[in-house]
Amino acid sequence: MTVHTKVLTGPELAAAMDDVARLRIAVFRDWPYLYDGDAEYERDYLRAYQSPGAVVVAACDGDRIVGAATGAPMADHAADFAEAFASRPEPLSSIFYCAESILLPQYRGAGVGHAFFDAREEHARGLGMRFCAFCSVIRPDDHPARPSDYRPLDGFWRKRGYAPLPGVQAGFAWKDVGQPEETEKHLQFWIREL
Repeated sequence: MTVHTKVLTGPELAAAMDDVARLRIAVFRDWPYLYDGDAEYERDYLRAYQSPGAVVVAACDGDRIVGAATGAPMADHAADFAEAFASRPEPLSSIFYCAESILLPQYRGAGVGHAFFDAREEHARGLGMRFCAFCSVIRPDDHPARPSDYRPLDGFWRKRGYAPLPGVQAGFAWKDVGQPEETEKHLQFWIREL
């Protein structure tokens, strides 16, 4: 199995959005997101990645996209994140938001996660950004859907220079697998200086 990554912007990025939506629905269905997604929501959500500064890093097995990492200037997400960052000294205009890193399970553990971050951080530097940030969902350790063999990615993120921002959280609602309606989840922001 040979996986290569490539950076998509402009028309190539737009052409990959259906694949990104499909992967988001499949990968985020698992712990810790438990996202019961649908194509209509995905179309609306992925509009943020049509901005000039957006990037998708595709992981490909041959011509098939098996993973993707998305990113865009934080200012493109200002309505969602402005409140979370209101007490922070970093202006939103200086932060690049590394949104999703999604990869089908059979392709994990081969360095693709590092390639995803490397490409997004390089893209952010090219845009003149000073920081990269992302957020991770907060779930209780005793959640009944938590797999017994789950390993959080905190160690991986810390090795890349990211650290959680104390008290900087956002709330987003989505429908969990097996639940009748959306509920709000809290997401913790992590950041590093470039």
